[in-house]
Amino acid sequence: MNRALSFQWGVSSLNYRGEKDSGDKCLLIEFEGGVLAVVIDALGHGSQAAAVALVAARTWEQNIHDDLITQMRRCHADLHATRGAAISVAMFDWKLKTMTWLGVGNVAGVIMRSHAGAAPHVTSLLVHAGLVGDRLPDLLPSVFTLADATTLVMATDGISRDFTDALPSALEPQRFAQRVLDVYAKRDDDATVLVFRCNGDL
Repeated sequence: MNRALSFQWGVSSLNYRGEKDSGDKCLLIEFEGGVLAVVIDALGHGSQAAAVALVAARTWEQNIHDDLITQMRRCHADLHATRGAAISVAMFDWKLKTMTWLGVGNVAGVIMRSHAGAAPHVTSLLVHAGLVGDRLPDLLPSVFTLADATTLVMATDGISRDFTDALPSALEPQRFAQRVLDVYAKRDDDATVLVFRCNGDL
């Protein structure tokens, strides 16, 4: 199978009540040899937050071949005159069979790694305190080896942090994302869930 096709993904979102625009934005960018997943949560909500998220998204899209630290610093510079955003990113490398993670702010991440005959192992991913565009911390990416099957779940802070208590791992990614949104969305903020699953044939 073509390695570039060996994944599934799903996204579910809910705007802050009464708002037509969202400050949450997801990107899934394929490149030769891998995929970049980005979740952006601009401070606040509505059209102004959406404009900030768009600036951040364009920065990541235009610099896909740079390493994550360089990209995050560039995004920080581009958002300097804005309200800022929390951003978490995951870079999947099919050749090395790794996922590199970097998070700044409050976009949470969890990975579930499965091996044949065993229950999924769940790991919460580190996010550094700060705000891209305002307070950028020391950037220390984490690298994980992809198992037979690996599922990444990313959620903005409009999702209650106890969403990890009962992850519906048996569902396909779109239904998985929608279930988490339905059960754990706070309803007083933009809320977004991204589920990205690497199949076991990588």
